[in-house]
Amino acid sequence: MEYTVQKLGALAGISTRTLRYYDEFGILKPARINSSGYRIYGQAEVDRLQQILFYRELGLSLEGIREIVTSPSFDGARALREHHDKLLQRRQQLDQLIANVEQTLAHTEGRIIMSNDEKFAGFKQKLIDDNEQKYGQEIREKYGEDAVEKSNRKLKNMTEEQYAAIQQLEADMFASLERAMEDGDSAGELAQKAADLHRQWLSFYWDTYTKEAHAGVAQMYVDDERFTAYYDKRRPGLAGFLRDAVHVYTGTKQE
Repeated sequence: MEYTVQKLGALAGISTRTLRYYDEFGILKPARINSSGYRIYGQAEVDRLQQILFYRELGLSLEGIREIVTSPSFDGARALREHHDKLLQRRQQLDQLIANVEQTLAHTEGRIIMSNDEKFAGFKQKLIDDNEQKYGQEIREKYGEDAVEKSNRKLKNMTEEQYAAIQQLEADMFASLERAMEDGDSAGELAQKAADLHRQWLSFYWDTYTKEAHAGVAQMYVDDERFTAYYDKRRPGLAGFLRDAVHVYTGTKQE
């Protein structure tokens, strides 16, 4: 069966403008252009669009999706299995949050007594799951299964006070970093204060701290566009400035 832009858009629940943009972006080309100049899509394109929408739902950028689906090694069946696993993880996150809300309602209505640790358990687990989904494979390859599992356990077992402290540390680190950027000196007092706050923040998650690992993480903030976007959304170039400050702080230089 073949589809025009209008029919495929109606089938998938997306606009014809989006489909045209996907064509221009090089992520979903039509099977052919008919004699009247209309884009015509076949079954292969329908399947490709389903994959694209799956990845969009999981939060991937269009650039990332294009790299995946246009790769010669792209395996549609394996991609579907990965989608299925990630959706199951998301369902587990939602189930945990729902259970947490239900407990909170019961506590509010006086039916149960709920500790503060229990109130935040669902949110901490969601943070762990989100990190696993976004960065799990990379950090496990870089630091090993044991280090990642220890870090997850530390986060899951954090008290309310510890969780508040780590949030404040990160806020203080960003504030110092942004002020330091105005001076433009990654070796200056404010930049080095930010690097030290970053070390303290990391130490909440890490079982042991080393200068080399600290410098490696800072370099990853620049090398990985997802981390770069997280830091640079506050101020363009923030990830690179933090990397430079950490390299001064640790006395190391990543190649």
